[in-house]
Amino acid sequence: MSSSAAATVLMVNLDNGLCESKAKELKWRRFESLERSISPMAHTLVRFSYGEILAATRNFSKGRVLGRGALSCVFRGRVGILRTAVAIKRLDKEDKESSKAFCRELMISSSLQNPNVTPLVGFCIDPEEGLFLVYKYVSGGSLERHLHEKKRGVKGSATLSWSVRHKVAIGIAEAIAYLHNGTERCIVHRDIKPSNILLSSNKTAKLCDFGLATWTSAPSIPFLCKTVKGTFGYLAPEYFQHGKISDKTDVYAFGVVLLELITGRKPIEARRPQGEENLVLWAKPLLHKGKGTIEELLDPRLKCTLRNSSQITRMIEAAAACITSEESRRPSICEIMAILKGEQEPFLSKRKKSGFLGNGLVIDCYSQLQQTNSEMKSHLALAMLGVSEFEEDDHLYCR
Repeated sequence: MSSSAAATVLMVNLDNGLCESKAKELKWRRFESLERSISPMAHTLVRFSYGEILAATRNFSKGRVLGRGALSCVFRGRVGILRTAVAIKRLDKEDKESSKAFCRELMISSSLQNPNVTPLVGFCIDPEEGLFLVYKYVSGGSLERHLHEKKRGVKGSATLSWSVRHKVAIGIAEAIAYLHNGTERCIVHRDIKPSNILLSSNKTAKLCDFGLATWTSAPSIPFLCKTVKGTFGYLAPEYFQHGKISDKTDVYAFGVVLLELITGRKPIEARRPQGEENLVLWAKPLLHKGKGTIEELLDPRLKCTLRNSSQITRMIEAAAACITSEESRRPSICEIMAILKGEQEPFLSKRKKSGFLGNGLVIDCYSQLQQTNSEMKSHLALAMLGVSEFEEDDHLYCR
């Protein structure tokens, strides 16, 4: 090898060494900054070592996986002397935004104390292995599983009863109302859907996964975000199209969940007959017709009886109000909760403004139905195509 070639190799190796050194220094600075950011809340939580996380998940065993998100994976585990059951969320350490997302989720989750919200137990920060959030484990599984999953080899698997569905609806409405009005700053969850609703052993609903949650200055004061994040089928029109976020973003998504509870259908199903693939698009004309369509809307596994008919009617009314296309005409979660509970008095004065009918059902402003149909068809087309054309787009991030 010539002297010039050797010098070149030496220079390259030295450069590589410097780059690695700078990368490590930058990583440590990021973690130091993260530690400072979470310090106000860190003392209220348990700090776990990476070794404890590893032992709890049995080295991140595949059999311990509870669920996967776009940039995270959740494992079941046991920690401490009492072997407390927990759900451990592992953030993607390769994601450049993971530190920011971890900090925001920890700050939001650690501030929440509500019986219908899954509590954060602790966290782990390891510069080499990444970031982990440790939540209390909820044993009953997700609403998604109870509503939509069929057990293999089991004919007519257990149907979620109407009383449980109604209890879940009230519980999640109370959780959302707490986020919007019961905390120091209004919190918008941004990803309300059945897979983020857990059921305890006594079927108490608990909202989980605050990975996309954000603060707003106050309820009903929207702001614009650069990147749309969430799940197809649950995105409010103003958020999906314009990146506009407010408490009404959650109200819309909750309306879709209510429709799922009523109908037993998923928000988007390609196998459905033409015109029925999108739950909101299919349901809106039926909501417009009134009480006569309860049987057509209701999950065929359920029966409308004298005992539950008023609850079913109120839930249909609440769902219709939630999925109002215009954000300004969409009620607040407290108004929706009043409908669900039959406390209609506080809501009556606003019915005329909102275009609500007095026949026990709430309908959208149907003068704009054609525009809404066009928007929703576009939404559906994207969902069916798997949004492959947007994969590299910085402005769309959906699950």
